[in-house]
Amino acid sequence: MTTVEAVADESPRAKTITLDAPDWPGHIAGQHVDVRLTAEDGYQAERSYSIASAPEDTRLALTVERIEDGEVSAYLTEELRHGDELELRGPVGGHFTWNVDDGGPLLLLAGGSGLVPLMAMLRHRAAQSSRVDARLLLSIRSLEDTLYRDELAKLGSDQTTAVHYTITGAAPPGWTGFTGRLNTTMLQAFAPARDQRPRIFVCGPTAFVEHAADLLVELQYDTDTIRAERFGPTGG
Repeated sequence: MTTVEAVADESPRAKTITLDAPDWPGHIAGQHVDVRLTAEDGYQAERSYSIASAPEDTRLALTVERIEDGEVSAYLTEELRHGDELELRGPVGGHFTWNVDDGGPLLLLAGGSGLVPLMAMLRHRAAQSSRVDARLLLSIRSLEDTLYRDELAKLGSDQTTAVHYTITGAAPPGWTGFTGRLNTTMLQAFAPARDQRPRIFVCGPTAFVEHAADLLVELQYDTDTIRAERFGPTGG
């Protein structure tokens, strides 16, 4: 069992849960954990959540977005409090991971809360003072939905890190960034050239991930360099 140290608002629908996990064996950026809840009558529900914190952090952090009718995400974002305990299993996953020793450049494509494991990679990169070229595109409905907005702004001021957004809903007045669904024009504008063989990580809802993968293949990126992780509407 792990103890909740803090629950902080990350967006109107998401919260970051910081945990004290003294027996945590450590993780690689991109991995996830399974969270199991047990009711007084013995009923159990379990869901997987990406780890938001870098491996170098002394505390484990999960960022959870509330899903409509989601029994686990609703509890974690609305009921969980400091001092509560959670049952975790993990870390889980070895395919969708990155370590600074793996090198780059990095091309990170996120749909909504699919940013979470990619943020762990960027935080790991920062903790190691890595200068590996990193380029992120985040697809969001609105700026309000952006996770880690201030931190992303700070990262984007680093000459070796590029942070881009595409807003799929109504863009705010004066917006000069991308709008609409991810497309080849966006990728050609900021992605590393395919002959650089960037390490590509794509995470988000299934439709976003499949669409992004199709675009990358269309642009002739090597499929061996693409790693994808998706989640569906039942992950609440």
